Formats: sequence, C-alpha cells, structure tokens
Amino acid sequence: MSPSVDNAVTPEEVELIRQKALFVREETVRLISIAKVGHYASAFSCAEIFAALYYNILNLKRGEPNWPDRDRFLMGKGHAAVGYFPLLADWGFFPKELLDGYTRVGNPLGDHPDMKNVPGADFSSGSLGHNLSVGLGMALAGRVLGKDYNTYVLLGDGEQQEGQVWEAAISAAHQKASRLIAIVDRNGYSLDGAVDEVMGIEPLPEKWRSFGWETHEVDGHDIPALLGLLKKVANDTEREAPVCIIAHTIKGKGIGFMEKEIGWHLGWLADEDEKAVMAELRANA
Repeated sequence: MSPSVDNAVTPEEVELIRQKALFVREETVRLISIAKVGHYASAFSCAEIFAALYYNILNLKRGEPNWPDRDRFLMGKGHAAVGYFPLLADWGFFPKELLDGYTRVGNPLGDHPDMKNVPGADFSSGSLGHNLSVGLGMALAGRVLGKDYNTYVLLGDGEQQEGQVWEAAISAAHQKASRLIAIVDRNGYSLDGAVDEVMGIEPLPEKWRSFGWETHEVDGHDIPALLGLLKKVANDTEREAPVCIIAHTIKGKGIGFMEKEIGWHLGWLADEDEKAVMAELRANA
C-alpha cells in the first residue's frame, strides 16, 4: 500500500454513511409497500455496506452509469436489490420517479437487478452463485485493457453453499486477481433457515484463506471499522491476491422483531406496522 494514502475515517464520513444507511432502510420499506412483498431483512443487514461503498469507496461519475473507468459492483445476493436501486437513482443513473413504480408492470425495477434494463447495475442476478465468476471476468478484463478499476461482489452467506462460488474463488487466486473484492454478508440466515443448519459453511475465514484469498473479518454495522477496512483494501495497490471481507451482520438490523424472526427474509408490513417500523428505524439511526 502506498504510504501516501490516507485510510483514516473522519466523523463527517461516519455521519454520512449513517444517514445513507438509514436512507437505504427507509427506501426499502417504502418500495416494498408498493410491491406488497419483499426482502426487508436481507436489505437491512447490508445497509451500511451499501452506504459505505456508494458514498465513499466506489469510483463513480454521477449520471454516467457506463463510464468505462468506474469501479464495478455486482449483487450476488440480488434479492436485496430493493435497497440497492435507490442508490442508483440517487447517483442519477436513472430518474428517481422510476422507484415509485417498483415491480409494477412495465417498470424495469424488479425483485432482482437486470443489467439490460437497470442503468448502473453491472450484472444481473436471480439464481445465486454466479456473480463472483462474472466479477472475476470483469477484473481480468480490466487487467487486459489496462484499467485500474476495482470490482466488488456482494455475496450472501447462504450463497457460500453454491459450488460455483468456490470455482470462482480458486480461479481468482490462481489468476492473482488483486482488483477483485468479495464481501460476504454473514447475517447467519437464508430463506431456508439458519445457514449453518441448512449446510454448515464454517470455518469460513479459513476456507477463503485456504483458497488463496487475503481475508478479513469486520462488524458490518460498525461504520468506522467497516469504512476503514474498505478504504485500506481499496487503496492497496501492492497486493497480488484477491480479497474477501466477511462482514458479520444482523438480518433485519434496526427493527427488533425482524432481527428475531427469520420469516422476515420475505414479507410485507400492514400500514400500522409500517409506521411503527419507520419510527423505530429513525429512533435507532
């Protein structure tokens, strides 16, 4: 890492990420109220990750989703797209008014990102497990083209049960894809229940290291720690290995009953419950 790079985290940066994480959660609630069903808890667990990436880490140009030198971001856990789309709109990649028709007939914004219809979505999602492979391809393309962008892939912890993730992992290490950064949202639960009861994935850090990746762990809701680590990784131009960040998070973070009930992986709030949730989010921000 260049000694001239400052990886310090300022109070102003922390406050901005805090506000933007609240924005992600509030918009998630609003958009699901339009769709009448959606993934609250999955978006809430990675709200700070979204906010840190889009408002501090990613090299982007406002209003230019196809800028060739931009950092790439891929949604492995594409079911959390309801919290991701508001960020793309906020960056001017498409009109904010499109959010008001989320999942409605003719609207490009669906339950998962579609790269052909959503400006700013670098790849599509649906069946989980393939985005790390695509991210590796983008990282290697940047090398061939002489570009210095980073490629980030957000993965779910249930997604670690997919064999293609590990095929991509071993290939990325072999290729020394140092500009590839995987972030695992380790919230402990998937649609089928507790991840480690469905199929155990631990010891996860040791597995990634054994596949040849530089591996870090962090509290995914601790903004100074998360942002500091992301800065360090983003600014390191001397490493040779790809990087995996295992972010320990809480599914449904910010809403007490969602943190305790795994059924909120997918659900819908009645009007009175929605008002209470919005009040709790603001009180806990």
